[in-house]
Order: sequence, then structure tokens, then C-alpha cells
Amino acid sequence: MGGRGAGAPPPVSAPPPVTPAPAIPVPALALARTWPVGVRPTVLRGWEPPASAYGPGHRGVDLAAAPGAPVRAVAAGRVSFAGPVGGLGVVSVELAGTGAPPLRTTYQSVRASVHKGDVVAPGDVVGFLAEPGPRHCPTGCLHWGLRRGEAYLDPLSLLPPWLLRRGPSRLLPVPGAP
Repeated sequence: MGGRGAGAPPPVSAPPPVTPAPAIPVPALALARTWPVGVRPTVLRGWEPPASAYGPGHRGVDLAAAPGAPVRAVAAGRVSFAGPVGGLGVVSVELAGTGAPPLRTTYQSVRASVHKGDVVAPGDVVGFLAEPGPRHCPTGCLHWGLRRGEAYLDPLSLLPPWLLRRGPSRLLPVPGAP
């Protein structure tokens, strides 16, 4: 009687192999970014590029933050300047691996805790927000700028989309999933 005995379960075959979803390439530099102050701070004033080199505009963004708040490096790089400019404390960081000329972030008005030549990683404290002054935000804010050479750029463009999103996360269906 070479078969299954009465009441024995039928043979089970192995499930078909699961093919993993293809990896989505994400640049390593995009993964290693952070807000310079807080977590998703309020943008008090956005980037308003000038129409000409010396025209009116806002060559950065103003982020709400309390005086004394730590100011953090947005990405890895080397401090290219730390000191006063026009009576305001400024820290500039040349970002690693961003081409030639490299991208350079600026943080103003800060009391620097770094020096020219220091290497910083994303999230490292580069200074502390100074008291608000009569020439800028009436409340505490960080002026955050971005340049490549002499061209001003929108600093929010440094942050990956998931850091810019506001509101609750939303789960979406996965194509091909049961």
C-alpha cells in the first residue's frame, strides 16, 4: 500500500519564490541631511531671488527658532568661515561632494562654536542662535542661505522631500501586493 494513509495531509509544495522589488536609488548625500534648527521649523520668510545681482530680494530663508537654540550643520562639510559680518555672527560650511565650485551653506545670526577648517557631519552643532536684532526678524530666527560660487540658491532645495513634508504620513497601496 504505497500511498498516503487515510487521514494523512496532502503533500505541500514550496511556495513560489518572491521576487524582491527593485531598489530605488537614493543619493547618499540626500540621506545625510537635516534641518539646521528644530524639526520642521516654521519658514518665516521664504527665498525670494533678486532679479539682478544687486537687486532687492531675500537670498535665503528665515526659520523660526528661539535665541540660544543650537544651529546644526545641514550636511557634511568643512567650515569655511566663522565670525562676524556686518556685526552679525555668521558660519559658512562648504558641503562635501557637491561639485565645483562646492555648495556653501550660511547660518546667520549665530554665536559660532566651530572654527574655520573644522570638519562637520550632518546634525553637528555649529553655533547657537543669537538674540534677535533690529535688522532682521523681530522674533528669534535663523537666516539660512545657500550658494554655489556667486549664485544664490534656495536652501530648502538641499533637503530631501521627506524632510519638507508636513502633516500626517499616508500609506499608499503597493502595486502588485495582495
